[in-house]
Amino acid sequence: MDVRIEDSCTCCGLCVEICPEVFDMGDITAEVISNDIPPECIDAVTEAAEECPVEAIVID
Repeated sequence: MDVRIEDSCTCCGLCVEICPEVFDMGDITAEVISNDIPPECIDAVTEAAEECPVEAIVID
């Protein structure tokens, strides 16, 4: 699973709230801590992408 945050991120923090094991707040946008997503976090990463208000989380 490849996850990235696009520049459209507004730093709302929702992704970090949903899955702090994968997302962190950077200075300008949220950031993906590691693309080595633990299997137990896949559902939470998917939820974060679906709930992102600006659709800035992309899963490939």
